[in-house]
This record gives sequence, C-alpha cells and structure tokens, in this order.
Amino acid sequence: MSAAPDSAASDSTAPAPAAPAPAAPAPAAPAPAAPAPAAAVRDAAAVRDAAKRWPLSRIVGVAVVALLLFSVAAVTAGGIALLDLHHDRARVLNTFDPAFIQAQQLDIALLNQETGVRGYALSANQSFLAPYTDGYAAEEAAIASLKGEYGQLSPATRADVTSVATQAHYWRTHYAEPAIAQVSHTGKPVISPDITAGKADFDALRAKIAALETTVETARNRAIAALNDASDVLNIVFVAIAIGLAIIVVLLALGLRAAAIRPLHQLAAQARQVAGGDFGHEVSLRGPREVTNLAADVNTMRQRILRELSATQDANTVLQAHSAELQRSNSELEQFAYIASHDLQEPLRKVASFTQLLQRRYAGQLDARADQYIEFAVDGAKRMQALINDLLSYSRVGRSAREPALVSSDAALAQARANLAAPMEESGATIESGHLPLVLGELPLLTAVFQNLLSNALKFRGARPPRVVITLSRDGDFWLFSFTDNGIGIEPDYADRIFVIFQRLHERTAYPGTGIGLAMTRKIIEYFGGRIWLDTTYTDGARFLFTLPMPPETRSPEHLEAARPETPDPDPPHVLSPPSPGTALLPPQGASGDREDEETDA
Repeated sequence: MSAAPDSAASDSTAPAPAAPAPAAPAPAAPAPAAPAPAAAVRDAAAVRDAAKRWPLSRIVGVAVVALLLFSVAAVTAGGIALLDLHHDRARVLNTFDPAFIQAQQLDIALLNQETGVRGYALSANQSFLAPYTDGYAAEEAAIASLKGEYGQLSPATRADVTSVATQAHYWRTHYAEPAIAQVSHTGKPVISPDITAGKADFDALRAKIAALETTVETARNRAIAALNDASDVLNIVFVAIAIGLAIIVVLLALGLRAAAIRPLHQLAAQARQVAGGDFGHEVSLRGPREVTNLAADVNTMRQRILRELSATQDANTVLQAHSAELQRSNSELEQFAYIASHDLQEPLRKVASFTQLLQRRYAGQLDARADQYIEFAVDGAKRMQALINDLLSYSRVGRSAREPALVSSDAALAQARANLAAPMEESGATIESGHLPLVLGELPLLTAVFQNLLSNALKFRGARPPRVVITLSRDGDFWLFSFTDNGIGIEPDYADRIFVIFQRLHERTAYPGTGIGLAMTRKIIEYFGGRIWLDTTYTDGARFLFTLPMPPETRSPEHLEAARPETPDPDPPHVLSPPSPGTALLPPQGASGDREDEETDA
C-alpha cells in the first residue's frame, strides 16, 4: 500500500529557494573551572574551626546536667525543710501539747484531793472521800504520762515534775492521811490544829504545780515558734526553688537558642538564599560542631552546583550551536525535498514519457530483448516516481503550519471509503463500523491513516471477500481503535518490522506498492500523540490497534455516551497494549501470507 502520489508538479524551470547560509562552527565547551585556592583555604579553616566547636550533644548534655544538679539541690533543700517541719510539728503535737494537758490534769487532781480531804474532815461522810481517791489515781496517771515524755522534756521541766510529785507525797503523808485516819477512828468531824499546816503545805504544792505549768507552757510556745519558723523556711525554700527553676529554664532556653536554634535559623536562611538563585552567596556561620559541619557541607554543595551550572551552561551553549546546525541541516533537507518534488520530477517525467513513447512507437520493430529492456526502463521510471512521491508525503507529516483541531473520525473514515470505492466494489469488500468519536488532529492525515489500513486489508485479502470490522473502546484518556480484517494475516515475527519505511516481505510482482504505507500511518498516529501496534494473538487475519488522545472537551458523560460504538465487535481484541520488546511473540496459526507494507525487496 502506498500513499496517494503528489500530483502537484511544477515546471522544470521553476526557481528553487535559496539555500540558507552555513552556520558558524560550534565553539568548544570550556572545562569547568577549578575551585579557587582562596576558597579551599577558607574551607580548610572552616573545618578546623568546626573541630574546635562544642558539638550539639555536649551543649545539650551540659544543659541537662545543670538542670539535673539544680533539681537534686532543690529536692535536697525541700526535703530538709520538710523534715524540720515534720520534726517540729511532732514535738508540738506529740510532746508539748500532751505535757501541757497532763500538767493541767495534775493540778486538777491535786485540787480534787484537797477538796475531798477537807469535806471528809468536816462532815465525816465517807462519800466525800471519792474526789480524793479519784484525784489520787488521776495524779499518778498524770505523773506517769509526764515521766513518759522525759526524753523530750527539758531537764528543768523534769525537775519540776519530780518536785511536784515529792511535795504531793509530803502533803499526803503529813496532813491528808493522818486527818483521814483520825476521822475514820472517831467517826466524828474533827478540827485539828494541823489544818493550818496542811494548808501551807498544799499552797507550796500549788506553787510547784504553777511553776511546772509555766515551764511546760514556755517550752510549748518555743516549740510552736520553731514550728512556725520551719513552715516559713519551707515556704521560702519552695519559692526559691520555683524562682531558681524559672531562671534555669529561661537561661537554658536562651542558651540553646543562642547556641543551636539561632545558628540553624541562620543556616536555613542562607540555604534559602542559595536556593532562591544566589549561588554566589557563601554559606558560613559559627555554632555547634554539627551545624558548622552542615554549613560547610551546604557550602560544598553550593560550590558543586556552581561548577555543574557552569558546565551545564557550557553544554547549553554547545547544544544551542548544535541546534542551529540541526536547523540548518533540516532547512537543507527541506530544500532537497523541494528539489525532489519539482526539479527532479520534471526530468524523471520526461524519461518516463519518452520511454513510454519509445515503447509504443517501436514495439515489435526491434527484437524481443530490446522490447524487454524498454519495459524495464518504463517500469523503473514509474517506480522511481512513486517512491519520490511517497517519500515526499512521508517527510511532510507533522510539518503543517495548521493548528490541530477537533475532527470527526466518521468523516475521515467516510472520505477514505470514498477514495477506495473502486477497489472495494471490485473485491466485494464490506466495512462494519459504529459511531466514531471526535479527535484532535488534521482531517487529511486522519483520512490517510484510515485509507492506508483499509487499503492494506483490500490488497492482502484471502480467498474470501474482504471484511473489515472497526471497533472503538476507551483506554484511560485515550480512544482505542481496532481494525480487524479476514485477510492473509501477518506473522508475529514481523510485528515491528512492518512499520519500517520501505520494508517489504513479498516480491513486487506479488503485491504492488512501495512499502511506506504503515510507516506513514505510524508517523501520523505518533504525531497525534498515540501509538499503533499489531495484535499478534489474532490469527484469523490481521488486527491493528492504535490509540488517539481523548480531547478534554469530549470527556463529559454526554460525549462518551455519544461515542459509544453502535456495532459490537464479534471478535474483540485480546491485546489492549503494545507488546514490550521482551514479550514472546506467538507463532502464526492459519496465517497464509505477509503484508506489503512490511516487506523488503526480494
């Protein structure tokens, strides 16, 4: 199959456009500049300075140790203050408060004894002795309790307790017990002259009890004062701990900010400045060893970026020179295409015309070998014209100045069918197709794609009338077209070779054409942004699959529903993606021949 020949031929005298002037030779790329000695010296000095700096781990460790030492001191001071407070509270609650109460109980017990003895002596009533008896028991209990506190009481207080006990014993033995015995013996009240002496002894006893109460109360007040002092000390310690903790935290925060956080912020700011495009800015700062090393690494990276950027700029300069050279070469190729389509066409047309004239006029007048030579000349001229026209058409793909637009695949297929109406009617071919979508491209090129594929199906048909089934499906953001025929098929070994320009698998006498049709089809589809491949699993003929990008404006549900195929594919394709280079190809099953557009000259 071949593209339609270019019928536009100009006169041989048509002037050719002037060839562009040759481009200047590309300058050699300079070698990247080596780092300046001063920069190397600065880097070495920065490394030595970084080695002398404290690492961040040591800074954090010192801060943690300082905080730990303060915490230990605070806990120790607070514990001592709490122990003092507990000790003073225990002395007040467990020693002096009970001693003061027992001293008062002792005073009341002695008063009860004196009252009982006096009432019994005046009334001789035995019931009046009950306060004496109870008071005596209370006295013994109070003295025993006070003696139990001797370990906590002062020596003066212990001496007062002993003095009160001795005086109470003396008062009972010299006055209370004799008076009780005398009343008990006579059974009558008595007024003894010893009452005055007993009153004096009891007053002395009362004086000693008062001294004891005063001593105990004084010691108790001193203990309460010590307790209040301990409480004040504890409050002062807690306030000092809180203030010290706040000061330590503030100092640590300021120290860490100055030693670590601020250098990191400065490094980040300098890195952002370099990242913003100021590659000449030198990154350097003073801080912890890790930050200083990081700054040195960033600066080394900056220097390498500068070298790479310089090399890239040099490479871009060379690339621009090569691009200019390529543009000049492309211009010369276009000039050659113009010459091939105009200047070479005319002499070739003359050669073909005169050889054909020679063939018609002198056919049969010369020998058979001369007629054969003339036939060879005519056939060669025709083939050369077809090759030049096809090559020109192939080179023009993608060189159109027109902007791609939405074109109808149905319209392109209809035009292709109209162009092939004669061979279709001759072969009895049928084409089955549903509604085809809108695609972004050029109508003449899309028509050429459909025409080349349909022409292939007509040319390489088998014994049956040609039948072509065109189906459509969606593959992501692409439309997937399938062209299936019932022809002689293609061996999988030639799945890649068929798309190479001027490649044939048959002799020219078996199938006509130049072998450029599928190559042009692939170039057009790739120009549109799609891909084309052969379904090697289909063996009842040949099936070509190709994709075309789906225009964004046609991706709405309404457009997708409108583009849905109306005729289902009776034999859907088995391969929905092009085979990779390492994919094993299946052997042909029932394929009876090869394609023209994949062939080499015999």
